[in-house]
Amino acid sequence: MRKFLWVIPIILLIGGLAWWIYEDESEKPIDEIKLYGNIDLRQVDLAFLLSERIDQVLVDEGDVVKEGQKLACLETIRLQQAVDEAKANATAMEQNYLRIKHGPRPEEIDQAKSNVNAAEATLSNAQIRSKRMLALVASNSVSKQEADDAQANERVAAANLDVARKQLELLEIGSRIEDINQALAQYHQAVATLNIQEQQLKDAILYAPSDAVVRNRILEKGDMASPQKPVYNLSLNKTKWVRAYLTEKQLGQVQPGFKAKVTNDSFPNDSFNGHIGFISSVAEFTPKNVETPELRTDLVYEVRVIVDDPMNRLRLGAPATVTISLNQAPVKPE
Repeated sequence: MRKFLWVIPIILLIGGLAWWIYEDESEKPIDEIKLYGNIDLRQVDLAFLLSERIDQVLVDEGDVVKEGQKLACLETIRLQQAVDEAKANATAMEQNYLRIKHGPRPEEIDQAKSNVNAAEATLSNAQIRSKRMLALVASNSVSKQEADDAQANERVAAANLDVARKQLELLEIGSRIEDINQALAQYHQAVATLNIQEQQLKDAILYAPSDAVVRNRILEKGDMASPQKPVYNLSLNKTKWVRAYLTEKQLGQVQPGFKAKVTNDSFPNDSFNGHIGFISSVAEFTPKNVETPELRTDLVYEVRVIVDDPMNRLRLGAPATVTISLNQAPVKPE
């Protein structure tokens, strides 16, 4: 029994040394934290603004598309006909406006003057004949009815002369300002209709809004498109982030703007630069799809770590580890 008494001091020495090392390590300040989450990115459903039959579908699932790339187009026969009709109507309204604005042609004024001269000659002849008839009535050479007819013809000729003079006066004055403004408004209305039809013709082509990857090709050639039916579902390449969660204790150690490093199992030798772009102000229970060393029943706060991925290597939903150094200066609000 006494042979093993010397072992007790050694055990106590080892235990004390282990306790000292543990206490020393636990008192060391934490200089970084690790978060675990998944890659997330923005998605968009692309649909036509018009209800028309699809003529072409140009890309498929998995295709990488560039901003402004043509993706699909509609049948344009009816749309082109509407544009042609609106263009012809706008031209007609323009010519009508110019006609009213410029007023009568010189030839029309000359014609009106000739009508006045003819009316004056007719009146002069009617006056001479009326006087002659009155003289003949006095000598009983003609009947009273013939004299009355001659006087009536004189009055008609005088009225016709007055009408011709008024018509000449209107032509010389030109168009009323109200008529000019009305014609101009009708022309602008026709141009606006033409612009709408031309825009609808342009809207018959679907373009990529940004660099993206086609996730789903939903409609095919011959399908009836509408604003409520997406043709494609795209995953945008820009603005990727890691959706992770901070514990209550970690919440006070970081703030938006802090730099971070993001790693992914697919690229074990590389890391991606990032920064904290958003921290939720509302606590929630840890989602079940997040692998964290803490208990899932802890209250956490969602954080989005914006990731720089210029080569587009990170995929939607891929697990990622975020390392945030706590030795950073506080970020001044802008």
